[in-house]
Amino acid sequence: MEKLNRSIHLVSRPTGVPKPENFQLILNHIPKIKEGELLIRTIYLSVDPYMRGRMRGIKTYANPFELNEVLIGGVVGEILETKNPSFKVGEIVEGRLGWADYSVSNGSNLRKVAPRLAPISTALGVVGMPGLTAYFGLLDIGKPRQGETVVVSGAAGAVGMVVGQIAKIRGCHVVGIAGTDQKNQYLKNELGFDETINYKTENVLEALEKTCPKGVDVYFDNVGGDISDAVMNLINFQARIVLCGQIAEYNQEKLEMGPRVHRKLIHSSALMQGFIVSNYVQRQEEGLKQLGEWVNDGTIKYRETIIKGLERAPQAFIGLFSGENIGKQLVKVSYE
Repeated sequence: MEKLNRSIHLVSRPTGVPKPENFQLILNHIPKIKEGELLIRTIYLSVDPYMRGRMRGIKTYANPFELNEVLIGGVVGEILETKNPSFKVGEIVEGRLGWADYSVSNGSNLRKVAPRLAPISTALGVVGMPGLTAYFGLLDIGKPRQGETVVVSGAAGAVGMVVGQIAKIRGCHVVGIAGTDQKNQYLKNELGFDETINYKTENVLEALEKTCPKGVDVYFDNVGGDISDAVMNLINFQARIVLCGQIAEYNQEKLEMGPRVHRKLIHSSALMQGFIVSNYVQRQEEGLKQLGEWVNDGTIKYRETIIKGLERAPQAFIGLFSGENIGKQLVKVSYE
C-alpha cells in the first residue's frame, strides 16, 4: 500500500483557548521534490505558545496562519531524498516546516543537527529557539550581575528554566514562578533555583516579598497578567524587565486593563524592553555554541515533555495553556 502524508491544518480561528475542532488531520500523497529541493521525514515537531497569535488572522511580527493550510512550526527531521547538493540523504536537519509526516524544503530555512553532540530533540528546545530566546533575552536585555535578584515567570517552561540556570551561572539569586508544586520542586531541587512560588496556591506579591528581600533587579516576563503586575511592585532602581511572552493574555478576545506601570518605571529609572528571538539571527551561532557547551558539560540541564503521534499535536498545543508540560513540549512523529 502507498504511504500517505498526514498533515494538521488550521480549519477555523480559535475563540479563547483553542479547541480540537479548530484543527483537522488531512491525508495526501507524499510530495515529490524538484531540482534544488529535499524531502524530510519529521521526527519531532515543536508546539509553542507564540503560534496562538498567528492563529488570529492578524499580522503581528509574523504573518498569520492561513485557514485550511498546514500549520508551520519547528521540526527536526531526516532527509530521505535530495536534489540539493548542500544536503545528503540521512542528515538530520531543523527548520520551520509543516506539521506533517513529510515536508519539502529548498534548504534555505534549515540548519544541520549533529546527533553526536546532543539528542536531536534539543535542537527544538535548549539548543534551539527556546534556548536562544533565554540566552539573548536575559544576557542582552536583562544584563544580570552577580548578587542581583532575578525573577522568572513561566519558569518551568522551555525558556524559563534556561533563563534561571543562566542567571545562576551569573551568580544571581533566582526566584522562579510556576503553577504546580511538582514543577517548583524540579526547579529548586534539580535546576538550582534559590526560591520558587506557586502562583496558583500562594499570594504572589506576599511570596515575592519573602523570596526577594532585596527587591527585583531583573524580571524575565513570560506570562504577563496578574503575576507581572505583582512583580512590578518590587522592582529596584535601574531594574531591567525583559518582555518575552504574555501567555496569560494569548487567549483573551479583549485585553484587560492592568496597572499602568509608567510612573513606577520612571521612579525606578527602570528599563522595560520587548524582543523576539529573530532579532538576534545574526548571532545565532554564538548562542548555539555556548548553549551546546553548557548542555554537554552539565552546566545546564533540561526537561522535555513528549507526546507521541502527529494526530495528537493539537492536544499538545492546547495543553500549553493549562501548563501541562514541564520544559519543552514536543510531539514525536516518526518512530523508524
